[in-house]
Amino acid sequence: MVQLVWDSLGALLGLTGEIEDVNALQMALRAVTIYAFTLTIVRLGSKRFLGKATAFDIIVGIMIGSVMSRAINGSAPFFPTLAAGAAMIGLHWIFAGLAFHTSWFGTLVKGNPVLLIRDGEIQQEGMQRANLSENDLAEALRLQANLTDPSKVRLAYLERDGSISVIPAGRELHVLDVSVEEGVQTVRVEFER
Repeated sequence: MVQLVWDSLGALLGLTGEIEDVNALQMALRAVTIYAFTLTIVRLGSKRFLGKATAFDIIVGIMIGSVMSRAINGSAPFFPTLAAGAAMIGLHWIFAGLAFHTSWFGTLVKGNPVLLIRDGEIQQEGMQRANLSENDLAEALRLQANLTDPSKVRLAYLERDGSISVIPAGRELHVLDVSVEEGVQTVRVEFER
């Protein structure tokens, strides 16, 4: 019974003959099978592929695509390729767990954020380390904090995922006491500038 199912699956996906003999339907079924399998292992292995990714995540994504495509076009054996893809996702999951539990490993595989602005002062060393121009930083300030002046930024970092985060400087609170005519109380006005 198992052999019959195995043989039927092999014939359906064109696994038994030469790759030149695979027809369009078999190639499409291979693509659908690889897509479903890859989606399953990625969903089981790491939710990170669905959000902002670090280089750590992007590399695995590229490698998974490369490895899994070989099972579709027949340049590698079908089932060993599925096993290799699952192993890569498993390794990524293990590395992500290690990075979570040990800061030194997280820094090794994901890097560190780079300080770009501190208390309104652009940190030239960080800008050079991140290979960012002043125009790149100005763009990030406009997009992230709706600011055009770095002096109004308390902190800005190039994050591990490549995005730039901006923490605006606290606004100063000004108090103005206004006394009106005699016999009337003083009015205090507080405003931000």
